[in-house]
Amino acid sequence: MKLLFAGTPDVAVPALTALADDPNHEVVTVLTRPDAAVGRHRTPRPSPVAKTAERLGIPVIKATSVKSGEGHDAVASLDVDVAVVVAYGGLIPADLLNGPKHGWINLHFSLLPRWRGAAPVQRAIMAGDEETGACVFRLVEDLDAGPVYRSMNVPIGEVTTAGELLDELAQASTPLVTQALEDIEAGVEPKPQAEGVTVAPQIHPNDVRIDLTASAEEIDRLVRGTSPAPGAWAELDGKRFKVLRTRRLGADEVVPTAQPGQLVATRKKLFLGTGSRPLELLQVQAFGKKVMNGADWARGAKIDAGTRLR
Repeated sequence: MKLLFAGTPDVAVPALTALADDPNHEVVTVLTRPDAAVGRHRTPRPSPVAKTAERLGIPVIKATSVKSGEGHDAVASLDVDVAVVVAYGGLIPADLLNGPKHGWINLHFSLLPRWRGAAPVQRAIMAGDEETGACVFRLVEDLDAGPVYRSMNVPIGEVTTAGELLDELAQASTPLVTQALEDIEAGVEPKPQAEGVTVAPQIHPNDVRIDLTASAEEIDRLVRGTSPAPGAWAELDGKRFKVLRTRRLGADEVVPTAQPGQLVATRKKLFLGTGSRPLELLQVQAFGKKVMNGADWARGAKIDAGTRLR
């Protein structure tokens, strides 16, 4: 089948590569977000999907939105059988949904209807879910509400971060896309989603300030669910201090006493006081600094008993 592929970040690259290598399909065009300014000098760089498409020799449409304008018109003019979406980063308007012969399908990293929205993996970890997964569904006007062709379940490890889980899902779920395309060719109808809708809105830095009176388990889930970006944080000396990886301590481990927010360093470890037991801080990032091992940062910062996050 002739395909349009819409995607932007690294997690969309495995699906694009698999479809481009599949002799049963032809990716005729890629839709992605425009080049983004990155680094200290704000140099514009193409998205990972754009770079992959260019390497594969596939024409690219770059558009922040396809609701109107040149991006909309370019997509509307395409003659394709199916459009495949994997983390494009923009909504597809109703008038484009019926453009491809068999409509649009979306690879979504959750078990719909749980965690509809922009940050399903992050929200699953933050909520303490023991498993998540991925599914391919038909796009409809309502957000992530379309019927499902294929799905798979994946357990969430106790120390897994959002970045690690996204990478795992991006690789493991790629066959779902080709299986869904086979279903479409065979005339198999997708199944409506069940009850139990939860939503996963986009996560912004101001949403993930650490409540230092929360339990160690709650803080650990927040840290893992927002690592590597945007990164859970608190203030140290009035500046943002990120906590990117933590370790929950075993019940039989001897740990120093620490009040909520208090930082306590030993020769090899750094601990944060919480509303329950202390957490070990494995990776941190002080304002304007690089990511560091917690104990290494503590030695350089020369923290004392009065050093607290707030």
